[in-house]
Amino acid sequence: MQEVEVVVISISSPLLVGVYFNKELKDTYVKDGKTSDILAEIFDDILKKYQVLSIYYVNGPGSYMSIKVSYIFLKTLSIVQNSKLFAVSGFEFNENSPIKAIGKKYFIQKDDKISLTELNDLAIHSFELPSSLQNIKISLDNLPNYVLPAV
Repeated sequence: MQEVEVVVISISSPLLVGVYFNKELKDTYVKDGKTSDILAEIFDDILKKYQVLSIYYVNGPGSYMSIKVSYIFLKTLSIVQNSKLFAVSGFEFNENSPIKAIGKKYFIQKDDKISLTELNDLAIHSFELPSSLQNIKISLDNLPNYVLPAV
């Protein structure tokens, strides 16, 4: 089986999963729905085709439940498959654009600090899988980064 790395962006819809060979994007999965329903389906297909060496997942900020479900599923998978699990900020995949929190509130990143701000009439960049993993800033601390807004 071909050895690959996988990127999971689950903090917005649609869920994006990229399969990378030699750090270059080889295969893409784009699926709408709940992370808890579709992440296992996608990985079932991936694991039939590839040997996953590393998984990079967005650990925040964004949908608390998606981050939580993704972390539990991917951490378990990384243990069972003996793969490495890395965390990546969501801002790496949307050109550092604000990320929806709740209502009119958005997470913004400035000087490597994340804050919650109310924004109106905002142009937001969609999340995209990078064509290459060469310049992605990863974190070895793969725990979720729960930046929870006050309700």
